[in-house]
Amino acid sequence: MEKFDVVVIGGGPGGYPAAIRAAQLGAKVALVEREALGGTCLNWGCIPTKLLIAGADALTSIKAAELFGVTAGSVAFDYGVLWARKNTVVAQLKEGVSGLLKANGVTGIKGTGAFLDRNRIVVAAPKGQRLLETAKTILATGSRSIVPRFFPASPRILESKAVLDLQALPKSLIVVGGGVIGCEFACMAARMGVAVTLVEMLPDIMPLLDADVRRELKRHMEKSLGIRILTGSGISEIADTGSSVTGKVGETTLEAGLMLVAVGRAPVSDGLQLEQAGLTTTSTGHIAVDEYGQTRVAAIYAIGDVTPGAQLAHRATSEGLTVASNAVTGKPAKVEKLVPSCIFTSPEVGNVGLTETEAQAKGLAVKIGKFSFASLGKALAGGHPEGFVKWIADAATDRLLGAHVIGHSATELIAEAGAAIRAELTTAEFGRTIHAHPTLSESWVEAAHALHGLSIHAVNRKRA
Repeated sequence: MEKFDVVVIGGGPGGYPAAIRAAQLGAKVALVEREALGGTCLNWGCIPTKLLIAGADALTSIKAAELFGVTAGSVAFDYGVLWARKNTVVAQLKEGVSGLLKANGVTGIKGTGAFLDRNRIVVAAPKGQRLLETAKTILATGSRSIVPRFFPASPRILESKAVLDLQALPKSLIVVGGGVIGCEFACMAARMGVAVTLVEMLPDIMPLLDADVRRELKRHMEKSLGIRILTGSGISEIADTGSSVTGKVGETTLEAGLMLVAVGRAPVSDGLQLEQAGLTTTSTGHIAVDEYGQTRVAAIYAIGDVTPGAQLAHRATSEGLTVASNAVTGKPAKVEKLVPSCIFTSPEVGNVGLTETEAQAKGLAVKIGKFSFASLGKALAGGHPEGFVKWIADAATDRLLGAHVIGHSATELIAEAGAAIRAELTTAEFGRTIHAHPTLSESWVEAAHALHGLSIHAVNRKRA
């Protein structure tokens, strides 16, 4: 029996930082990972998809070069080269994670962990079982793609992980699911010349975004990228013809070279033998935790996608660091609840804090301040006039409650807004913060001024 202070099950963006932090605080730590260090994010999610999107960015920039007086001539694109670079970068980052774990004295164990009781874990490893005794356990097992049973088994019907293994793009693609994953893949493929049809059974894509942000994204996807978007009806009669995949949406028959199923992700909690430790899952398979990341069993914590909440790598990382400290020091700190969201569509989307819809549901009286990139010098100079930024503030106190941005570099711009909301700034205070000119971040100041009807570079609504 090997003895540890902390055992972390799952080596993704929540698990490996938790293991390192626990070791930094003086604990003897083991990290159990059954597949690949870095988890979905590093191997089949955040990093590889953003690398491919970076390739689409490069291709788009070259095609638009004439706007800046640059004549590029004919442009050749080899997806195979980009795919190979994806693998190289992922391998490099995985090696870096492995090195960090070793440098911090974390014992890495390849295998599948399951509870014998709340303080003993058995790991089914390639070279036989290993028994671990631990004072504290952190569960960071993540999530997996959902593929409903009515989709037939076919090499032409894939979930997101399998799509990333393709060494060549299809000429046409049906994307089922208008959430983050579906829209990101749809935009990437369309920018690389693939004919894309996106199907969403709900009335609109990206239902968690405010309506004005959804409209802007949908307009660009349809008019600028040529993506066909079908909403309000699911897909049925799905079949593999031998050379393509077909399906029906209402009375419309669709056909494409491949189909991507992106209808959501489910927590990976099966196989842990939670009942042996005195735990159960919710009806959705999640592990319930309190505001400190602790389960109903005091010695066991859980973080990231296996718990209820936003399925985001940075949420898992933040929770991992907090929970590791809680487990080792015994000084409880609450996990952070203000989690920004970054969506790498074209254009990008970022949001943090409350949406207008959420504020209304809470019965809050709010004021809105918006500023369009079409009125911003840096955006026009760079050839990216699409989109806007938006503040949501408490009408009575002027305190910032939420922020949203759609446009070029939105995923970078949202960080400042998150810091401002966390610092409990008012729009007036933020509006007095000098931002360098010319920059895209100036848009936040203009939006703060616009909320009070005082924007300099936009026509304001008449003040009451």
